[in-house]
Amino acid sequence: MSTVSYLHTRADAAEAPLDTRGRGLAAIVYVLYLGSVMAVVTAPIGVLIAHWRRRHAADWVASHLQFQIRTFWLGALGGAAALGAWNLLGLIGAPAWASWVLGYGFFTACLAWTMGRCGVGIHRLLHDRAIDAPRSLLFGGARVSLEG
Repeated sequence: MSTVSYLHTRADAAEAPLDTRGRGLAAIVYVLYLGSVMAVVTAPIGVLIAHWRRRHAADWVASHLQFQIRTFWLGALGGAAALGAWNLLGLIGAPAWASWVLGYGFFTACLAWTMGRCGVGIHRLLHDRAIDAPRSLLFGGARVSLEG
């Protein structure tokens, strides 16, 4: 799948309407991912929807769905690695505070990473823009800053 950049002028938009197939479902998946903060079961539902509709969406929307799929699976892999490390700390007899630090540190980092990816994705989706690098580990090739 190629990455598509949608930097177009008003004249281009008037000539060729933007194909928005799957845009609504991509938005729903972002909401499901954000909802997984409160109810973890919504993230697997979101990734199922993304897998199911990826081939039927417009190219620029498919980049969002790929980004969402990658978000889920990287998060699951990171969660499995953190759980393994947590269990290893218990097996080697590490102090209890070490497990707490690992658990809370991982949870906080995962939460910030997921929220950041969803924020970038929603922003780009609302502005009819593809994710530049849907297979990236961070924020899809977007420059993220806290400045206005």
